[in-house]
Amino acid sequence: MKKICTLSLIATILYAASAFAQLPERTPGNVEKYKKICREHIYKDMKGMYRNAGGALKYPFLAPGSSQYLDMLWDWDSWLSDVALRQILLEKGTKADREEALKYEQGCVLNSLSYGGMDGWIPIWIERDAPSRKDMLSKRNPWKSNMHKPCLAQHAAFIVKNMNGDAEWLRDNFYTLQAFVDKYWNYHRDKITGLLYWETDEAIGVDNDPSTFFRPQESSGSIFLNCMMYRELLAMEYLAKSLNMNEIGQRYKQEADLLCSSIREHCWDKRDKFYYSVDFNLLPVQKPQVETLQKGDFFLHTGHPRTYDCLIQRFSVWSGFLSMWAGIATPEQAKQMVEKQYRDTTSFNAPCGVRTLSPLEKMYDLRASGNPSSWLGPIWINANYMVFRGLVNYGFKDDAHELAEKTILLLGRNYERFGALHEYYLPENGEPVLNKGFQNWNLLVLNMAAWLDGKEMVTEF
Repeated sequence: MKKICTLSLIATILYAASAFAQLPERTPGNVEKYKKICREHIYKDMKGMYRNAGGALKYPFLAPGSSQYLDMLWDWDSWLSDVALRQILLEKGTKADREEALKYEQGCVLNSLSYGGMDGWIPIWIERDAPSRKDMLSKRNPWKSNMHKPCLAQHAAFIVKNMNGDAEWLRDNFYTLQAFVDKYWNYHRDKITGLLYWETDEAIGVDNDPSTFFRPQESSGSIFLNCMMYRELLAMEYLAKSLNMNEIGQRYKQEADLLCSSIREHCWDKRDKFYYSVDFNLLPVQKPQVETLQKGDFFLHTGHPRTYDCLIQRFSVWSGFLSMWAGIATPEQAKQMVEKQYRDTTSFNAPCGVRTLSPLEKMYDLRASGNPSSWLGPIWINANYMVFRGLVNYGFKDDAHELAEKTILLLGRNYERFGALHEYYLPENGEPVLNKGFQNWNLLVLNMAAWLDGKEMVTEF
């Protein structure tokens, strides 16, 4: 009898643990419950991302997290954190709160630009005790190193838009911002296809994306990078016009149009109905040295030259959906992507949101990794949010509604269990994988909740 009771107790404990680990059922009542939990925690923690000026950081700024997170300025982290901050201020902030926040928002951009120069290179992150720009560049080649992702102009444009078009605070640094964007366009772009590439696989944001990770340098025409750059060029057009520099703005619009055409031509896969990264790692087409040609000599490849300039990398990575976030996909392409790719529960569509890599790929791996961070399948909330924005942009309201609810249940349950959020999550049951206390773009769940409620939603530029 004692043995039976022990076995029964063990079974009860295992069942309870299993139930505890599962996501709440997606019912209207649960969505409302966890929406409320998310709001309570986020409102309370809002100023946890504020950091004062000091050291290498001359201006106050937003650290992409609460007090548990590092005292550093990061590139796309501070931008997306700011989008969430503006939602908090819209819902709970006073006029004084918004005025206070502005100096931290502008400081993110101004701190980055203070590390810029005529060569255009700006670091991906800046620590409070960071060395000078000169010292940084003494240990790296700015022409062969990755730099701040192309979201700096987007961050500036987001702030200017919220200031009703007032860009005067940016005027003295606008040249440095142009040098930054122009460096991408002039020195990190394949001139044949017109697509941008990563110099290396270091700190690309989606750290171990297999289209770039451990691949030859300058070979990855990343769909993530190119979609970000398209939006960056449009942000530059907006900023230039806000500063009454219409001719400069028109030039950036022309470049944006060229890039959009290149992405559509080279990255869209008609077979899979999806946008992919491409590979530039091809041998060049070279002319034979006819000056040394001898009678009877034969040269290979001269009669049938290569007619393609890159190869599609058919890795099912979430960033293909950024073509919808950026507005690059045509309406018909977006429809095909949603029907064939997004809704496929064996691939991207998981109970907790969007898998960052399809489990149908051999590289799929959910184990914790912090250097680099793992994007081989786990759920990241910025990915959920940006895919959600693409779904809304193209009118897929039911899919967007479902994704927003999944995100609310995931993070609300995380708050309920741990009193904090984590960096990324398992796709099936929402168990946190790494880094308790991570806030950052996780707070964008608030923007998604506002959309669900039919309220005003703050969006990135």
